[in-house]
Amino acid sequence: MRSYWPTMEWQAADPADLSMDAGRLADLERVLKSEYSNISGILVVKSGLVAYENYLNGCGPDDAHHVASVTKSVLSALVGIAVDAGYIRSIDQKVLDFFPEYAADPADPQKRDITLRHLLTMTAPYPFEDWREPLDRMCMQPDWTKYALDMLGQQGRVGDFKYSTAGAHLLSAILTRCTGTTAREFANERLFKPIGMKAIPDYEMSAFGFEQLFGSEVRGWVKDPNGNSTGGWGLTLTPRDMARFGFLYLNGGMWDNEPVIPASWINESIAMNPNHYGYLWWLRQEDGMFAYSAVGDGGNMICCMPDQDLVVAMASAFVMNPRDRWTLIKEQILPALRD
Repeated sequence: MRSYWPTMEWQAADPADLSMDAGRLADLERVLKSEYSNISGILVVKSGLVAYENYLNGCGPDDAHHVASVTKSVLSALVGIAVDAGYIRSIDQKVLDFFPEYAADPADPQKRDITLRHLLTMTAPYPFEDWREPLDRMCMQPDWTKYALDMLGQQGRVGDFKYSTAGAHLLSAILTRCTGTTAREFANERLFKPIGMKAIPDYEMSAFGFEQLFGSEVRGWVKDPNGNSTGGWGLTLTPRDMARFGFLYLNGGMWDNEPVIPASWINESIAMNPNHYGYLWWLRQEDGMFAYSAVGDGGNMICCMPDQDLVVAMASAFVMNPRDRWTLIKEQILPALRD
């Protein structure tokens, strides 16, 4: 049982005391600047203590960054909390059950079979090629939820993997319908506050253009025209709070000996499967090592490695085609671990 929790602040330790090579970690800054120049903040947490922390590009520990699709993994945690609290009966409930006012096209019977589980595992069909989702179209609609429901179930087959940010947004809308609060409000009270993460303030959306939704004007947690927190992106976090979230998962949803997320939900969320994708978490099994990660555009990442008791959190400025963060972990961080 852990005696220290980083609720108020993280404690750092000499890497040698954590069975890590201080020299290898010290070399990280050179590698970051030369090969991963868009990383703005990074924490390496071993056994609950900070072995390495660094901020670049003029950023500091209190700066919040738009973590893009890392938002999806946070939303997954919120769904698990809502199920445990009885707001949602089961993730095998049909999506359309939550939208009784929606008139489904009789010519699209697949839509009626899709469940929350399909949204969580990205196994719902959509009428676009995998990794070619026209997200900009949803962002131009007055009602994003209706648009996402219209897209849902068209073409493809229920059960086949297809990555969809619109599907994650439906989960946020469902969460709000069930709890009466936005994902932002629910997260602040039921997830962020208990583990010492900063509360996410509410900001009015000045417009719904690229800069407000994805770019330099993203603040707090982006919301759609109807006030739903964006389910698939739009959350801003500090690197230290990203590490807190990863550490919560590494500890089976317990924080300071109190349950925040059910352990059963976390176990289900990160159970390996052929798609290497759990409940809005990416899964990796490589060289006998298991890792699960929250991953966002530009190289934002929270990587958890339970066997190593290790969390690596990285906040990044958006660039096209950033260098793979797993390469950084595999080549620079894992070799610093001593047997």
